[in-house]
Amino acid sequence: MPSDRRPPHEPDSEAESNTPRRTRQEKMASSRAAARASTRKKPRRLLRRMFGLALSCGIVGLIGLGGLLLYLRSQALPVSTALQNLQLYDIRGEALVTSAPGQNREYVPLSRIAPNVIKATLSIEDERFYEHFGLDLRGIARATLVNIEHMDKVQGASTLTQQLARNLYLTHDRTWSRKLKEAMYATQLEMKLSKDQILERYLNQIYYGHSAYGVQAAAQMYFHKDASDLSLAESALLAGIPKGPSYYSPYLDPDNAKQRQELILDTMVKNGHLSEAQAEEAKSEKLVYQPRENKTPQNAAPYFQDYIRYLATEKLGISEQEFDEGGLRFYTTIDLKAQQAAEDAVTKHMEGNEELQSALVAIDPRTGYIKAMVGGKSYGANQFNRAVSGTRQPGSAFKPFVYLTALQQAGFTPVKRYKSEPTVFTYDEGRKTYTPSNFGNKYPNAEIDLREAIAKSDNIFAVHSIMEVGADKVIETARRLGVTSPLSPLPSLALGTYPVSPLEMASAFGVLANQGLRVEPTAILRIETPSGKVIYEAKPKKEQVADPAATYVLTDLMKSVFEEGGTASRVASTLKRPVAGKTGTTNTDAWMVGYTPELATAVWVGYDRDKTINPIDSYQAAPIFAEFTEEVLASIPPKLFPMPDNVVTAYIDTPTGKLAGNCSNQTRLESFVKGTEPTESCSGQPAQPDGGTQPSKTKSWWNDFKRWWND
Repeated sequence: MPSDRRPPHEPDSEAESNTPRRTRQEKMASSRAAARASTRKKPRRLLRRMFGLALSCGIVGLIGLGGLLLYLRSQALPVSTALQNLQLYDIRGEALVTSAPGQNREYVPLSRIAPNVIKATLSIEDERFYEHFGLDLRGIARATLVNIEHMDKVQGASTLTQQLARNLYLTHDRTWSRKLKEAMYATQLEMKLSKDQILERYLNQIYYGHSAYGVQAAAQMYFHKDASDLSLAESALLAGIPKGPSYYSPYLDPDNAKQRQELILDTMVKNGHLSEAQAEEAKSEKLVYQPRENKTPQNAAPYFQDYIRYLATEKLGISEQEFDEGGLRFYTTIDLKAQQAAEDAVTKHMEGNEELQSALVAIDPRTGYIKAMVGGKSYGANQFNRAVSGTRQPGSAFKPFVYLTALQQAGFTPVKRYKSEPTVFTYDEGRKTYTPSNFGNKYPNAEIDLREAIAKSDNIFAVHSIMEVGADKVIETARRLGVTSPLSPLPSLALGTYPVSPLEMASAFGVLANQGLRVEPTAILRIETPSGKVIYEAKPKKEQVADPAATYVLTDLMKSVFEEGGTASRVASTLKRPVAGKTGTTNTDAWMVGYTPELATAVWVGYDRDKTINPIDSYQAAPIFAEFTEEVLASIPPKLFPMPDNVVTAYIDTPTGKLAGNCSNQTRLESFVKGTEPTESCSGQPAQPDGGTQPSKTKSWWNDFKRWWND
């Protein structure tokens, strides 16, 4: 009988035989599912961990910030930095400034300040003032992006609170430590004062130029009004000044001031403080300014003091407030004795003509030190510095730059000759003509040499010269000598038709006095903090910019200007030493620029409004130069200009420019760059070994020297 029992390993069916295979597949699927689940959980766990870490850091940061704020709130603000006097010294250590700069301050509450002043100030300086906590993070981010875009610092992010903190408690040093302290003090101010209190202090502290601190002092100075009575137009103009008083003061640059006022009015419209119609009405309002009062202490060299301020604030990065209040000590190059001599000479020759003005700059060519500076005949009446800020046509005083260029080229020597007669010059490849004339339309109608052309200031010879050497080459020479004013390569350049400043001319002629070695003009030797730390020390650049032999030859030629027949011969009796120079006269300007080995001086005389200058007035420049030079050098024995090695002298036959010989009736001793001296005598024969060494039948340098010494 068959049994129902089966062997234990005998499958019941086909399905039963596949059971182990399904089990393995299920296990693998389960493993894969578990792996996928685990993978999904990992980023979640990472996110949870990162969130937890961020939360922990945030909590710690908040605790730290809270602790810092509590600490700052508990700390007293530092005592406001005390105002310290500006100190200026001359080359000998004598004080130029003997008292503190006048400071005009008057504190007024916010309620006595015109609302438009507040709106204008906030619009241009800190439009989010009432929203931030002393540091404007949004403004910092915006400024950072703008500065990165322009690869330069074109936008700042300091709030009014930061500016107030800086003005009250800090210096204007550009350091990270100062910026950090500024941020801390700004935060403390925000915690200890209300927004209105901060704004009130700011408007009473900020500098508006010309020693006016605070909006009330500024309103009185510029408009003779209280701060509460300012119009919209006046308010916008005042709000624009603190960013840069030297740029936006209406006294110094009315155009800049007006442009910034209009910018502020447009910004007020953008911020919703004004309608466009109100802004346009304010723009059209004619502002009437109070005459500027001279609040500068009446100390020595006032124009030079202004020049020092300009250099410090515009070139060295010192703020005007730090200049006035920081107690800085400026050691300068000015010589008070020379300065007094300059002022005396200008005053003497400017008497009797209220409108006629003058300027003088004197430089030691060996060091580049500015020894004297007069920017006008009366600083109290007019503070415009004509010595450095004004540029006027130098006329024939520019000709030495043409002749120096020529003397450094082959074939041009002191005996170079051109015919001086009415001449039409063609240039620009024949497309243009230029017709110069001599003074008074007087012409020799004969050939003259370079010495006569310089002594008598012949214009035809000068234009012939620039046409031969090239106007572009002359500009290169002028640039190397230190002339920075715009010049164009035209024939008229030879006659000084492009304006330059007295400082440029004195510096350039100083290079001639120093045998072609240019030493950068220097006014500030060093600057010290009240503690004695040196924060600036001058290191004047020195560069050989012209051939020493050529400069000596030109100097020797320019001495003829003061000899009989020269354009400055009328002051020859005043000068007791060798002097070289050049006069210059235009319809509106008169110049005398000259030098000794120790002193180069430029004198300008003229009218501010291009009024035609008459012959009597134009003659004043040379006497000012001569009297100043002799007074300054009175204690110094006369010195000859040192002769470089590459210079030779020879007696020449004046009418022909050849070497003097038995055929000569008129001779002179002439200097030449070695190798350019004449080789043929006036008889047409080659020079003899001792030719050209005969005594002059007219005069010699030794006789000249004895005359200078004995007189």
